[in-house]
Amino acid sequence: MKLYNTLSKQIDEFVPNEPGKVKMYTCGPTVYHYAHIGNIRTYIMEDVLEKFLRFSGYDVTRVMNVTDVGHLSSDGDTGEDKMVAGAKREHKTVMEIAKFYEKAFFDDCAKVNIKYPDIVQPATGCIDEFITLVGGLIDKGFGYIAGGNVYFDTSKVKDYYALSGHSTDELMVGVRDDVDEDTNKRNKADFVLWFTKSKFEDQELKWDSPWGLGYPGWHIECSGISMKYLGEHLDIHCGGVDNIFPHHTNEIAQSEAYLGHKWCNYWFHVQHLNDETGKMSKSKGAILTVSVLKEKGYDPLAYRLFCLQSHYRKPLNFSYDALDNASAAYDKLVKRVAKLENGGDVDAAKVDEYRQKFIEKVGMDLNTSLGLTVLYDALKDSVSDATKRAIVGELDKVLSLGLLEAAEKLNSAPAPEIDDADKWITDLIAERAAAKKNKDYARADAIRASLAEKGITLIDTKDGTTFTKS
Repeated sequence: MKLYNTLSKQIDEFVPNEPGKVKMYTCGPTVYHYAHIGNIRTYIMEDVLEKFLRFSGYDVTRVMNVTDVGHLSSDGDTGEDKMVAGAKREHKTVMEIAKFYEKAFFDDCAKVNIKYPDIVQPATGCIDEFITLVGGLIDKGFGYIAGGNVYFDTSKVKDYYALSGHSTDELMVGVRDDVDEDTNKRNKADFVLWFTKSKFEDQELKWDSPWGLGYPGWHIECSGISMKYLGEHLDIHCGGVDNIFPHHTNEIAQSEAYLGHKWCNYWFHVQHLNDETGKMSKSKGAILTVSVLKEKGYDPLAYRLFCLQSHYRKPLNFSYDALDNASAAYDKLVKRVAKLENGGDVDAAKVDEYRQKFIEKVGMDLNTSLGLTVLYDALKDSVSDATKRAIVGELDKVLSLGLLEAAEKLNSAPAPEIDDADKWITDLIAERAAAKKNKDYARADAIRASLAEKGITLIDTKDGTTFTKS
């Protein structure tokens, strides 16, 4: 497999630290509000990456954090804690907010067939690990105390901007907020490892530490959780492109300063989903979520297909017209699969052939659009229906469009209820069926003709006869 590596700025051959095993870390949600469909795009593509690695034979352990403390409204360690802001907005406690939106997040993930990670860890459950990590950084000379808070000294790090490609003259704190000067910092790129009450008196969640009552900075959380569950060497770290700087840049700095060696080999970042106003954001008002799409009548898996049709490293423009097209494509795909006869012999060699084609195409920097092409090619092949169904089931282990399940549901759906006013039509259809069974084709044709005169067209299918009115 080859992946674009944000750290090397090129497509690299993927070689894990330990043969056959992959340690994968995903930056999870800050659970102060719903995740919008732009956030979900990132998680869909990370889900595809994990499933493709498993499909290719790797033993994958995937860890995801849940940020329920410490993420401020500015990535520059300024503003209010997002969790506190959410609690004030809804007149609830921080933990009530966290539990509600964590559940909402994973419910929406399930709707688009995102696999639940092997390990999900809320930040509030690892305070001791964060304190140990911060203390170690101070002992090693990378952390310093100023104004009651603990900061990381970025001037002590060689190649601090290696991931982002920026320089100290181009300080860009995230993509959402301007930089507010913190006079406690030695260098403008320094960041907080631990906040104390000197920063926010009204912070709801606080813990005792050697530096005073307080709480961890956002960046230290991912390093601590990753090290706890995946050890000192990480294969792949995932996130959206807006995490590259400063969040992932800071993770690398503090992790490698603490460990004394390279921490993560591959950095996988997903581009933004844009609407007509630009990048989707929670700050723009109403939040468009997967659940909202479902309420509007869209199958959430049509949205997954919409994401898979584009490459993860390209910005994706969302509109309802585009989603309508993806929905139509999804419905058509399900109907094609539903028409495949269930049963018969499977050509195992053909299944393996398409499996290898899929690995080859998707394995080139997770090209899901080419993976879909392999699926459509299989459906057009002259192989048996049983073989096609087997290929669909195999490739859908990665695509996760639920095609066989949706096809089965379509085939087993009860016939639509008939209006009492149309009962005379169904009675004639039943009489026609009986006439055909008795080989009275003249009567059957007469019934069809009489209905046609009244603007009613009969449609014969393998599952029976339906009708339309003109």
